Amino acid sequence: MAQFQQSAARAPGTETKKNTGGLTPWRESLVKQLILDRLGEPLEVTELAQACALSRSHFSRAFKCSTGLSPQDWIRHQRIARAKQLIRNTDLTLTQISLECGFCDQAHFCHNFTRSEGINPFAWRCQTLRALPRTKL
Repeated sequence: MAQFQQSAARAPGTETKKNTGGLTPWRESLVKQLILDRLGEPLEVTELAQACALSRSHFSRAFKCSTGLSPQDWIRHQRIARAKQLIRNTDLTLTQISLECGFCDQAHFCHNFTRSEGINPFAWRCQTLRALPRTKL
């Protein structure tokens, strides 16, 4: 009973900022920047959790609560977004793009891209290049 009263006495101070189970803003910002900085490298959720000084399971739950996606899904979305940018703005081959974006090989990249976009990256490149306005030299 005394423990309940102590908790109740502290409750008004915590009502102003209620933790909903997500990452604190500084942790969310830190981990997102870490992911973006190392997008082309293999990333383990354990590393991300350590950067936030959290256990792997707590970090994974909090990250999903904050972003709506698991850490692996968020990384995959960022890799696909980066790949689309490279496809649109460079002449790199799809193999080069897949490695630049952290996919283990082109097949893995194509599978994930197609699953995400509903079209394979080569077809997406063709569509995108056709849609771009042509400039005269």
